[in-house]
Amino acid sequence: MDDCAAIESLIYEEARLLDEKAFEDWLALLTDDVLYWAPLKRGQTEDEIHNSLFFEDRLVLRIRIERLNSPHVFSQQPPSYCQHVLQKPELVSSVGGTFETRTPFVYLETQLDQQIVLGGSVHHQIVAVEETYKIRRKRIELLNRDAALPSIQMLI
Repeated sequence: MDDCAAIESLIYEEARLLDEKAFEDWLALLTDDVLYWAPLKRGQTEDEIHNSLFFEDRLVLRIRIERLNSPHVFSQQPPSYCQHVLQKPELVSSVGGTFETRTPFVYLETQLDQQIVLGGSVHHQIVAVEETYKIRRKRIELLNRDAALPSIQMLI
């Protein structure tokens, strides 16, 4: 399998694992220094010095997953479910084992009779690690990021 096919497969696998709530398998796709980020403003290029919708490292992602898996979390009674609908990922750049991609998406999240629909594009930074690929950065650019957003329970 060539780089492009393997990277595309990784992006689709990531969405499937999130939809199936296979969070431990999802974490295995991420590097130890992963950053999961949703900028608050359009054109925001700096992550740590500006407000963001969320800016999470591996530790915070681990805490979020523990919360989602806990039977004692009020906001998950009953549990939420999500579905990612992805367009074909586009390879934006490739420099020495680091690949940048852009994937337009529609994200649906439901809990009982409540449903939210979000759209945008996700930008992955994927790196070659030994004989596989892992996600080092995931930047989610929501179309309506400057609107009053509902509480997003799952991982986009």
